[in-house]
Amino acid sequence: MILLLSTVVLSLVLCGLYLRLAQRWRILDRPNERSSHKRPTPHGGGVPLLLAFVASFLLSSPWSFEYNWLVAMTFALMLLGISDDLWDLSVVLRFAVYAMVSISSAVVLLQSVTPIASSLGLIPLFGLSFAILWALNLYNFMDGIDGLAASQCVLACIGAAALAFSSPEGGDYTLFCLLFAAAQLGFLCWNWAPARLFMGDAGSIPTGFLLAALAGYGAVHGIVSFATWSILLAVFITDASYTLIWRMATGQNISRPHRLHAYQRLSRHWNSHRAVVHLLLGLNILWLFPIAWAVQLWPEHTVYFVILAYFPLLIGMAKAGKLT
Repeated sequence: MILLLSTVVLSLVLCGLYLRLAQRWRILDRPNERSSHKRPTPHGGGVPLLLAFVASFLLSSPWSFEYNWLVAMTFALMLLGISDDLWDLSVVLRFAVYAMVSISSAVVLLQSVTPIASSLGLIPLFGLSFAILWALNLYNFMDGIDGLAASQCVLACIGAAALAFSSPEGGDYTLFCLLFAAAQLGFLCWNWAPARLFMGDAGSIPTGFLLAALAGYGAVHGIVSFATWSILLAVFITDASYTLIWRMATGQNISRPHRLHAYQRLSRHWNSHRAVVHLLLGLNILWLFPIAWAVQLWPEHTVYFVILAYFPLLIGMAKAGKLT
């Protein structure tokens, strides 16, 4: 508990110090026609957030190679985000790095339980690599209004930690999830609407990566199933995936920025970022976490629980799509 509270405080302090530097150095996200904010706001808050997480990770108990690898890749993605902000890296280069990180991390997570070289081993390798690659892009898409991305991360990590706590191998996994949630919570104090600091690509992309990698680790080691994580992250998965498929089906240029996600439509309709985050909190606490818990208790009914979690969200997406 002391370690977790220290992580929250460290993240809070580092983000506050970074905010002052960002204001002085004019590291600002300036609003445009695609933005959901109306005034220039410092961005790059993912850097102090992740520095607090890494510091707490290094100060806590010894970790296995898999955990060390995931933290190293998270840090590498953070550095890539900083480089992109400074030098505007090409899309091809960034995607190539994302793909390499996703594939190599899937290999590390699966190598202890699956013969990667075999034909059967390639199936989970491809599936987990794709899931990680999609998740890091998904999280970048969904980091568009105040408090949303950090809140989803905190909720998912605390939910996964609670479900993993009783697992025989869940000790380190629970601590890892809670450390990441604590670092995000410190940042959220600055990012809560009206936000004074944005996460930026240096935070959203590593966050998406680490959440998907944690889902992979939990599934491989039988701690928390992949389906459970897909339920805990169902709001983000549904919004990002539905919107992408809808834009492709309607012939839109999917590489162009837009404001067509459900969370963006709702924030305009309600004229409030905070109301959308409150909806996220309610859906996760009252609907998705109980279903995720049910999956852990009755895994033989996983398919039905996943349908139960996603079906109302898909209906909500269809209704939100009618908002301007």
